[in-house]
Amino acid sequence: MATVNVYQQYFAAECTFNGVERHAASVMLIATSEEGRIKYDVAVSFFPHVSEDDFAVSYDAYFSKVVFEAPGRRSKKREQQFMEIIQEEADSLADEANGKIFWDKPLIEAR
Repeated sequence: MATVNVYQQYFAAECTFNGVERHAASVMLIATSEEGRIKYDVAVSFFPHVSEDDFAVSYDAYFSKVVFEAPGRRSKKREQQFMEIIQEEADSLADEANGKIFWDKPLIEAR
């Protein structure tokens, strides 16, 4: 199995999960390829971010959603389509966690 973070970026966010206040979120588009199948997930992980240099992501506040799964392989064209909907999908995941992602406040450049 090959797993690739197609996109990852950290944003300011607000969420309280398991009694811990979280002030940032990692937003990811993840591609997983195995035995001739490709799967894409959008994932959001909220973490405390208690200082400017604190990027210690905690995985208890991790939420993901499969946005595509089919026979095939990675496709730049398909990945571009998912990048057009990533904010909507990530906001849906944040809503499930009673959180909010501040898209206008990135903490680092996209990877």
